[in-house]
Amino acid sequence: MENREKKRLVVLGGGESGFGSAVLAKVKGYDVFLSDFGTLSDKYRRLLEEWEIPYEEGRHTPELILGATEVVKSPGIPDKAAIVQAVRERGIPVISEIELAGRYNRAKTVCITGSNGKTTTTTLTYEILRQAGLKVGLAGNIGRSFAFQVATEDYDWYVIELSSFQLDGMFDFRVDVAVLMNITPDHLDRYNYRMQNYADSKFRIIRNQGPEQRFIYCADDPVTCENLSRHELPMQRLPFSAREGFPDGGACLEAGLLKARIGDGRGFEMPVDDLKIKGIHNTYNAMAAALAALCAGVDGACIVDTLRTFSGVEHRLEAVREVNGVLYVNDSKATNVDSVWYALESMTRPVVWIAGGTDKGNDYEPLYDFARKKVKVLVCMGLDNRKLTDAFGDKVPVLYDTASLDEAMEAVERTAEPGDVVLLSPACASFDLFRNYEDRGRRFKEKVNALGEKTEEGE
Repeated sequence: MENREKKRLVVLGGGESGFGSAVLAKVKGYDVFLSDFGTLSDKYRRLLEEWEIPYEEGRHTPELILGATEVVKSPGIPDKAAIVQAVRERGIPVISEIELAGRYNRAKTVCITGSNGKTTTTTLTYEILRQAGLKVGLAGNIGRSFAFQVATEDYDWYVIELSSFQLDGMFDFRVDVAVLMNITPDHLDRYNYRMQNYADSKFRIIRNQGPEQRFIYCADDPVTCENLSRHELPMQRLPFSAREGFPDGGACLEAGLLKARIGDGRGFEMPVDDLKIKGIHNTYNAMAAALAALCAGVDGACIVDTLRTFSGVEHRLEAVREVNGVLYVNDSKATNVDSVWYALESMTRPVVWIAGGTDKGNDYEPLYDFARKKVKVLVCMGLDNRKLTDAFGDKVPVLYDTASLDEAMEAVERTAEPGDVVLLSPACASFDLFRNYEDRGRRFKEKVNALGEKTEEGE
C-alpha cells in the first residue's frame, strides 16, 4: 500500500476549493502546502492556521512548489499561468479538488454540469433529496468544498455542481449519476476559442462510467446530441425533452404534463403549470432534477412536493422589488449569451437591460432579435464596452456606455418608466468591476433596495 506520508501535495489557490483540498490532504497524511498568488481572505487565512497548514500568499515560490509529488489546481487558475506551466514541464500531475476528494469519497454522487441551468438544477436536486430525508451534502461550484466535506462529514449522497474547469482536472473520478444540461458557447477564452474543446471538457463528466451508472442529458440540445457519437456510452441513458417521450426512461412534456420515468418503472407526472419556477429553461431544470432524484431512489410524490414549492436560486432571474412601477430583476448569474437569451425570452415588459463585464469570446447574434423587439434601453456596464456597443448600437433605441454600477444605475433612473423591467443580465464575467457574479448581484440589489427606501421616504 502507498505511503501517503511521503507524498508532497501542493495546492494552488486559497479559496474554498483550495482550502478544502488542503484540509483533506492534511487529514490523509500528505505533506501539504498551499500557495496563493493573490491575497488570502481573512477567513481562509485563519482557517489554514487553525488546521496548521503551511501557506504563502502574494507569490508562488518555485522552490516550495516544484518539488511536489502532485498539485491540486483551483479551477479559477488558467493552464497558461506561469506556475502551472512550470509544474507541467516538471512532469508533476495536476488534478482538481474533485479528483482528490473522489479518492476518499464513499458516498454516491449526482454531478451536474452544463453551460446554463446547472446551479438551479443542482440546488433543486439537493432540495428534493434533502426533503426526502436522505443524508446528502451540497458541493462543487456551490456550497462548501467537496474535499472539505469528504474530510469532515459522513454523507450517503453528494449533489455536486461541476464547471468545465473542475472537469478538466478529473481523471479517475467516476460519477454515479451524471447530468449534462446543455452545451452553448461559454469560457471559450479558456479553450483556445474552439467550441469542440469546450464540448469535450463538458463530456468528461461521463468519463469512467459503466453499466451501473446513469447519464441524464437534454435531447433538445443540438451540441450535446452531436457529440454523443464521439463517446462510449455503456451507462444507462436518460434523456429529457420538451418535445418527445422516451419509452426506455427519461422525462418530457406531454399535453401540459411533466412526465418522468426511469428504467425500473418508477416515475411520476404533474401539470407543468404547478412548477413554482417558471419558463422553459426552468422546465428543463426540473426534468433533469426529477430524473436525478428518481435515480437516487426518491419517491415520485416527494419529488412533486418539492417541485411545487422550490422558488429558485439567488442571482438567477431573481425579482428584487418594484420601485415606482419599475420591476428590478437580478440575473447576475447570466454570464453567457445563452443564459441572457432565456432571460430576455421570459420578459413580458419593456426591458431596460444592463449588460457587460469581461467578455468571454461571446457571439451576441442570438440576442439580436430580442434586442430589437424587447429592449428599449441598453446600459453597458464595464471597463471596456466596445464589443457590446458595436454589436447592439444599431439594434436598440437608446444605449449608454458606463464604467461603474453607480453610473449604470444613474442611466437606469433617467430612462426606466412605470411598467418597465430593469434586467441585470450581463452576458459577461464580472471580474472587471466585481469580485464575482455574486458580488455584482448583491451590490445591484443593495442599490435597488436603497432606491426603494428613498422613494418610500419621499412619499
